[in-house]
Amino acid sequence: MDNRFTNIITLIKQSRANAIKAVNAELINLYWNIGEYISQKIALSEWGDSVVYELAHYIKRQEPEIKGFSDKNIWRMKQFYETYKDCPKLSPLVREISWTNNLLIFSRSKSIEEMEFYLIHAKQENYSKRELDRQISSSLFERTMIHRSKNSTTLKEGSGNTPTMFKDSYVLEFLNLTDAHSESELQRALIKQMKDFILELGKSFLFIQEEYKLQVGNSDFYIDLLFYHRELQCLVAFELKADKFKPEQLGQLNFYLEALDRDVKKPNENPSIGILLCKDKDHEVVEYALSRSLSPTMIAEYKTQLPDKKMLQQKLQELFDNHKNNPTH
Repeated sequence: MDNRFTNIITLIKQSRANAIKAVNAELINLYWNIGEYISQKIALSEWGDSVVYELAHYIKRQEPEIKGFSDKNIWRMKQFYETYKDCPKLSPLVREISWTNNLLIFSRSKSIEEMEFYLIHAKQENYSKRELDRQISSSLFERTMIHRSKNSTTLKEGSGNTPTMFKDSYVLEFLNLTDAHSESELQRALIKQMKDFILELGKSFLFIQEEYKLQVGNSDFYIDLLFYHRELQCLVAFELKADKFKPEQLGQLNFYLEALDRDVKKPNENPSIGILLCKDKDHEVVEYALSRSLSPTMIAEYKTQLPDKKMLQQKLQELFDNHKNNPTH
């Protein structure tokens, strides 16, 4: 491979990416301006609802090659503008993601907070339409907010912003596992569906290896799944348990982290993190087990079906109400 011209290729790719972003921003600006114009005309009673239908047919007659201006889409532009016009903090964000993703977010979100959450994540993770739709369906916003309200099952204090990088519960409905699955079946399914698993984990995760071998003394040990986290710049070891969490499982994971830090971690990298992914857990048992653990570890549970979104929304609302009534807690 000729390495003399790699910098030129990088410049070409960067320029193309910038051009796509600029075109997208201009398209969103157009939809915003059309939505604003129609909204103001209707608000001033200069136009009735039927005008949108007439406008769509006028555009089709005058400029038949122009697509995307059906009456339904024009109504979405009006709704788009009216949703964000009083949110100066969010209006720049909507211009940084696609129109398709914008439609998903403002049509399926229940609050401005939820919209902001998905706007930020869609930009940071560069979600496709399918990926974003799956994250909304899996109640990523509700699960993340509920997780942030807890302290007992997150990583130990002193890890900076590390707890926000991980979840208390992972949804693995894409594995299509039966209820009576084994740890080996779970592992094989995750390997097979690694792209979807990384989507659930977060795109900062890079998969290194399954059954990662550690040699300590004359013995060999194997980590179920080993990842590298680009943002945290550390190794992340996943141990899989197809049953309920048991405190003794934590000792094994801590041993793996010690071996990783001594023998695998590079000098410029941060201490390794361990995630014990189990089918179920008792939160009080987890709190007791982690209270004296010195390693950066967390106990997370996985679900093989999409969560009940209404139940999570209700639980999140209860947490918000409780915080309002007890602001010091």
